[in-house]
Amino acid sequence: MAKDHEEIWQDFGDLVNMAPKELEEWLETEESKSVGDSEDGESTGHKSGRKIVEIKRTKKAELSQDQWEWMNKVNGYIKRHKAQGPKNDPEHSKWRYSLMNWGHDPLK
Repeated sequence: MAKDHEEIWQDFGDLVNMAPKELEEWLETEESKSVGDSEDGESTGHKSGRKIVEIKRTKKAELSQDQWEWMNKVNGYIKRHKAQGPKNDPEHSKWRYSLMNWGHDPLK
């Protein structure tokens, strides 16, 4: 069953715990650029972070269908990967860096 916009919005608000400026600053770091799969020099997660910043700066009523679909994808990614954390040093882990590219800092 497809999720409705209200459920997607609620999940996105709960899971994406980085503010747009905070996420933009993170995306400029070497740590951010060091993780994820990359076909053209920029990882999927890094591209996602830029899309998330745009979504967070868009009024809910003005979100496009593509943005709603991306928000749902972000929610799924964060939920799946939150459960896969490392046993040691999560603060400096690729796991955390990857989640942060998707707008979620697991240490918050």
